[in-house]
Amino acid sequence: MRSKTLSSICAVYYDSTMDVDNINVRLGARIRAERENRGWSLSELADRAKVSRAMVHKVERGDSSPTASFLGKLSGAFGLSMSVLLARTEAAGGNLLRRAEQSIWTDPETGYVRRQVSPKSDMPLDLVQVTLPAGKEVAMPASAYAFIQQLIWVLEGDLTFDEGNVRHALCAGDCLHLGPPEDCVFRNEGTGPCTYAVAVLRTG
Repeated sequence: MRSKTLSSICAVYYDSTMDVDNINVRLGARIRAERENRGWSLSELADRAKVSRAMVHKVERGDSSPTASFLGKLSGAFGLSMSVLLARTEAAGGNLLRRAEQSIWTDPETGYVRRQVSPKSDMPLDLVQVTLPAGKEVAMPASAYAFIQQLIWVLEGDLTFDEGNVRHALCAGDCLHLGPPEDCVFRNEGTGPCTYAVAVLRTG
Protein backbone atom coordinates (compact mmCIF):
# COMPACT_ATOMS: atom_id res chain seq x y z
CA MET A 1 0.00 0.00 0.00
CA ARG A 2 2.84 2.37 0.86
CA SER A 3 4.43 1.84 -2.58
CA LYS A 4 1.16 2.43 -4.38
CA THR A 5 0.56 5.68 -2.51
CA LEU A 6 4.00 7.03 -3.33
CA SER A 7 3.65 5.96 -6.95
CA SER A 8 0.42 7.87 -7.37
CA ILE A 9 1.89 11.00 -5.78
CA CYS A 10 5.22 10.88 -7.59
CA ALA A 11 4.17 9.73 -11.06
CA VAL A 12 6.74 10.66 -13.69
CA TYR A 13 5.95 12.31 -17.01
CA TYR A 14 8.64 12.83 -19.64
CA ASP A 15 8.95 15.53 -22.23
CA SER A 16 8.79 14.01 -25.72
CA THR A 17 10.37 17.01 -27.47
CA MET A 18 13.79 16.96 -25.75
CA ASP A 19 16.48 18.32 -28.08
CA VAL A 20 19.14 15.63 -27.59
CA ASP A 21 21.61 17.20 -30.03
CA ASN A 22 21.41 20.57 -28.26
CA ILE A 23 21.97 18.95 -24.86
CA ASN A 24 25.01 17.09 -26.22
CA VAL A 25 26.48 20.34 -27.58
CA ARG A 26 25.92 22.23 -24.32
CA LEU A 27 27.27 19.35 -22.24
CA GLY A 28 30.34 19.07 -24.46
CA ALA A 29 30.97 22.80 -24.13
CA ARG A 30 30.66 22.56 -20.35
CA ILE A 31 33.17 19.70 -20.19
CA ARG A 32 35.59 21.58 -22.42
CA ALA A 33 35.24 24.70 -20.24
CA GLU A 34 35.92 22.70 -17.07
CA ARG A 35 39.01 21.17 -18.68
CA GLU A 36 40.36 24.43 -20.05
CA ASN A 37 39.73 26.26 -16.76
CA ARG A 38 42.13 23.76 -15.18
CA GLY A 39 44.68 24.14 -17.96
CA TRP A 40 44.42 20.45 -18.89
CA SER A 41 44.94 18.95 -22.34
CA LEU A 42 42.56 16.35 -23.73
CA SER A 43 45.12 13.67 -22.94
CA GLU A 44 45.50 14.83 -19.34
CA LEU A 45 41.75 14.74 -18.72
CA ALA A 46 41.52 11.29 -20.33
CA ASP A 47 44.36 10.02 -18.13
CA ARG A 48 42.86 11.45 -14.95
CA ALA A 49 39.41 10.03 -15.75
CA LYS A 50 40.80 6.73 -17.10
CA VAL A 51 38.80 7.03 -20.32
CA SER A 52 39.59 7.24 -24.04
CA ARG A 53 41.03 10.53 -25.30
CA ALA A 54 39.16 10.04 -28.59
CA MET A 55 35.87 9.69 -26.71
CA VAL A 56 36.53 12.85 -24.67
CA HIS A 57 37.20 14.70 -27.95
CA LYS A 58 33.93 13.43 -29.49
CA VAL A 59 31.93 14.38 -26.40
CA GLU A 60 33.44 17.87 -26.22
CA ARG A 61 32.53 18.46 -29.88
CA GLY A 62 28.96 17.30 -29.24
CA ASP A 63 29.43 14.46 -31.72
CA SER A 64 28.74 11.71 -29.19
CA SER A 65 26.26 11.35 -26.34
CA PRO A 66 28.17 10.35 -23.16
CA THR A 67 26.93 7.59 -20.89
CA ALA A 68 26.20 8.12 -17.20
CA SER A 69 29.27 6.06 -16.22
CA PHE A 70 31.47 8.12 -18.57
CA LEU A 71 30.17 11.38 -17.08
CA GLY A 72 30.76 10.00 -13.60
CA LYS A 73 34.42 9.40 -14.44
CA LEU A 74 34.84 12.87 -15.97
CA SER A 75 33.14 14.63 -13.06
CA GLY A 76 35.30 12.68 -10.62
CA ALA A 77 38.43 13.83 -12.48
CA PHE A 78 37.19 17.43 -12.15
CA GLY A 79 36.54 16.97 -8.43
CA LEU A 80 32.80 17.45 -9.03
CA SER A 81 29.77 15.24 -8.64
CA MET A 82 27.91 14.32 -11.83
CA SER A 83 24.97 16.27 -10.43
CA VAL A 84 27.05 19.45 -10.20
CA LEU A 85 28.55 18.96 -13.67
CA LEU A 86 25.11 18.55 -15.24
CA ALA A 87 23.60 21.35 -13.17
CA ARG A 88 26.24 23.75 -14.50
CA THR A 89 25.20 22.69 -17.98
CA GLU A 90 21.46 22.78 -17.80
CA ALA A 91 19.94 24.42 -14.72
CA ALA A 92 17.94 27.58 -15.27
CA GLY A 93 18.16 30.59 -12.97
CA GLY A 94 15.43 32.09 -10.79
CA ASN A 95 13.77 30.88 -7.62
CA LEU A 96 11.06 28.90 -9.40
CA LEU A 97 11.82 26.12 -11.87
CA ARG A 98 8.54 24.76 -13.22
CA ARG A 99 8.26 21.14 -14.30
CA ALA A 100 8.01 22.03 -17.97
CA GLU A 101 11.31 23.95 -17.69
CA GLN A 102 13.26 21.23 -15.85
CA SER A 103 16.01 19.76 -18.00
CA ILE A 104 15.97 16.04 -18.75
CA TRP A 105 19.01 14.01 -19.71
CA THR A 106 18.89 10.36 -20.86
CA ASP A 107 21.78 7.94 -20.68
CA PRO A 108 22.05 6.44 -24.20
CA GLU A 109 23.43 3.17 -22.81
CA THR A 110 20.82 2.27 -20.17
CA GLY A 111 17.86 4.58 -20.74
CA TYR A 112 18.47 6.08 -17.26
CA VAL A 113 16.53 9.37 -17.16
CA ARG A 114 17.69 12.28 -15.01
CA ARG A 115 15.50 15.32 -14.28
CA GLN A 116 17.06 18.47 -12.78
CA VAL A 117 14.45 19.47 -10.19
CA SER A 118 16.15 22.30 -8.29
CA PRO A 119 16.74 25.70 -9.91
CA LYS A 120 20.24 27.09 -10.27
CA SER A 121 21.16 29.04 -7.13
CA ASP A 122 23.91 29.78 -4.64
CA MET A 123 22.57 27.10 -2.30
CA PRO A 124 24.98 24.16 -1.84
CA LEU A 125 22.12 21.77 -2.59
CA ASP A 126 20.97 20.05 -5.78
CA LEU A 127 17.79 17.98 -6.10
CA VAL A 128 17.53 15.46 -8.92
CA GLN A 129 14.94 12.85 -9.92
CA VAL A 130 16.12 9.69 -11.66
CA THR A 131 14.25 6.82 -13.31
CA LEU A 132 16.24 3.63 -13.89
CA PRO A 133 14.63 1.07 -16.25
CA ALA A 134 14.14 -2.54 -15.20
CA GLY A 135 17.21 -4.74 -15.53
CA LYS A 136 19.64 -1.82 -15.89
CA GLU A 137 22.52 -0.59 -13.74
CA VAL A 138 24.74 2.48 -13.59
CA ALA A 139 28.17 2.46 -11.94
CA MET A 140 29.80 5.56 -10.43
CA PRO A 141 33.41 5.89 -9.21
CA ALA A 142 34.22 7.01 -5.68
CA SER A 143 35.84 10.15 -7.12
CA ALA A 144 32.41 11.40 -8.21
CA TYR A 145 31.35 11.56 -4.54
CA ALA A 146 34.25 13.64 -3.21
CA PHE A 147 33.27 16.82 -1.33
CA ILE A 148 29.54 16.00 -1.30
CA GLN A 149 26.98 14.30 0.89
CA GLN A 150 24.03 12.49 -0.66
CA LEU A 151 20.61 11.19 0.26
CA ILE A 152 18.79 8.69 -1.97
CA TRP A 153 15.02 8.53 -1.52
CA VAL A 154 13.20 5.80 -3.45
CA LEU A 155 9.86 7.05 -4.76
CA GLU A 156 8.67 4.08 -6.81
CA GLY A 157 9.88 0.53 -7.36
CA ASP A 158 12.90 -1.15 -5.80
CA LEU A 159 16.55 -0.10 -5.96
CA THR A 160 19.60 -2.21 -5.19
CA PHE A 161 22.45 0.10 -4.31
CA ASP A 162 26.01 -1.17 -3.91
CA GLU A 163 28.10 1.19 -1.78
CA GLY A 164 31.58 -0.28 -1.92
CA ASN A 165 31.23 -3.79 -0.48
CA VAL A 166 27.89 -3.01 1.18
CA ARG A 167 24.65 -3.79 -0.64
CA HIS A 168 21.45 -1.90 0.23
CA ALA A 169 18.03 -3.20 -0.86
CA LEU A 170 15.77 -0.14 -0.96
CA CYS A 171 11.99 -0.11 -1.40
CA ALA A 172 9.58 2.74 -2.10
CA GLY A 173 9.76 5.25 0.74
CA ASP A 174 13.21 4.18 1.95
CA CYS A 175 15.87 6.89 2.29
CA LEU A 176 19.63 6.23 2.45
CA HIS A 177 22.38 8.61 3.60
CA LEU A 178 25.59 7.68 1.77
CA GLY A 179 28.77 7.30 3.79
CA PRO A 180 32.36 8.19 2.76
CA PRO A 181 33.11 8.06 -1.00
CA GLU A 182 33.04 4.52 -2.42
CA ASP A 183 32.65 3.01 -5.88
CA CYS A 184 28.87 2.66 -6.23
CA VAL A 185 26.39 0.88 -8.46
CA PHE A 186 22.71 1.78 -8.88
CA ARG A 187 20.88 -1.38 -9.96
CA ASN A 188 17.23 -2.08 -10.80
CA GLU A 189 16.68 -5.82 -10.47
CA GLY A 190 12.89 -5.51 -10.65
CA THR A 191 10.45 -5.88 -13.54
CA GLY A 192 9.35 -2.25 -13.62
CA PRO A 193 11.08 1.14 -13.57
CA CYS A 194 12.53 2.51 -10.35
CA THR A 195 12.23 6.23 -9.63
CA TYR A 196 14.28 7.87 -6.90
CA ALA A 197 15.28 11.33 -5.76
CA VAL A 198 18.88 12.32 -5.04
CA ALA A 199 19.65 15.25 -2.75
CA VAL A 200 23.27 16.39 -3.13
CA LEU A 201 24.85 18.65 -0.53
CA ARG A 202 28.15 20.17 -1.63
CA THR A 203 30.62 20.37 1.23
CA GLY A 204 33.84 21.33 -0.60
